[in-house]
Parts: sequence; C-alpha cells; structure tokens
Amino acid sequence: MLRTKLKHLQTKDDIKKALNQNENVMICAGRMGPMCIPVYKAMMELERGKGYDNVTFYDMDFDIPEADYIRSLPECADFMGLPFTVYFKKGKVVAATSSIQTKDQVEAILKREFKK
Repeated sequence: MLRTKLKHLQTKDDIKKALNQNENVMICAGRMGPMCIPVYKAMMELERGKGYDNVTFYDMDFDIPEADYIRSLPECADFMGLPFTVYFKKGKVVAATSSIQTKDQVEAILKREFKK
C-alpha cells in the first residue's frame, strides 16, 4: 500500500464501488517515486482545501495486479511515465494524464471537468 494520506484502492471492486458511489473521482496509480509523490501531495492539498468537496481523491499502487483496471484503459494506452492519473465523471473517463503534474496542472483539470 502507498504511504499517502489519500483513500487507497486495492481491488477492482474498490474501484467500481468508488465510481458508483461518487460522481467525480480522481485516481492516481503510481509508486512512492519522484514523479508520483508531487501528484499525491497536490491531491492531498486539494482534498483538504476548499472548493473540491465534490471530488473524491484516491490512490492505487501501480504494481498490484488489480491496477490493470487503470493501466488498461484506452485513455492510458500511450502513457510512458508514472503516475497514471485518471479523472472520472459518473463512472466515465473525462481526462487522463501521466508523469509528474504540478498542483496547478491538477487543479486546472479539476476545474475544467468537475465544475460545480
């Protein structure tokens, strides 16, 4: 399990439950590496801050077999770097990114895709 303060997803059932129970979901599948940690940090800051209470933030260990759900999404087919970050609205992928992202970059996607 990743060492973040985010909610953790460990199984495909966890993912399905998260997508069914929440309208707006951000999942970051990665490792505790230099490209992933800044994304987790941005997510934790945005989760604690005001303005994104309509988004549920999750992490998932990229290397577990169940992360194949994220790794095999068509939107992630050409990704080369970690983490894979996927944004879902009503269970459908609305955006996906790979590699390091700043808080500003993450927030721009949240604003664009999950406007209240």
